[in-house]
Amino acid sequence: MASPAFEAIVEDFEFLEDWEDRYRYVIEQGKAMDPLDPALKVEATKVHGCASQVWLHPQIENGRFQFDGESDAMIVRGLIAVLRALYNDLPVAEVPGLDAKAELARLDLESNLSSQRSNGLNAMIERIRSVAAAA
Repeated sequence: MASPAFEAIVEDFEFLEDWEDRYRYVIEQGKAMDPLDPALKVEATKVHGCASQVWLHPQIENGRFQFDGESDAMIVRGLIAVLRALYNDLPVAEVPGLDAKAELARLDLESNLSSQRSNGLNAMIERIRSVAAAA
């Protein structure tokens, strides 16, 4: 089962009738995140494979996975917020095995994103999984 934060997003999506409302919701999730420290916007935290500029800063504290992130595109910043709801606070050993595609399919995101955005989302998921697997 996904985290309570992600389950809340799934429930909210069920009440939003059209994709314009869902896009606005995702963008609002991104706006609610604290900005990433500019010192963390470096090549080591940059996610390649995204059409936008994307930085993810993962951390492992007390065996739990956490990450912060930022993008120069509002929808991508919102997607980072959705991924944070999915992954943050999981035991690090569970992160690589989480079926993110199945969880995100509950939101029907990929069928409503451009191919570039879908590729970027997949690149972010792969970065998260590889960092956790290496820990």
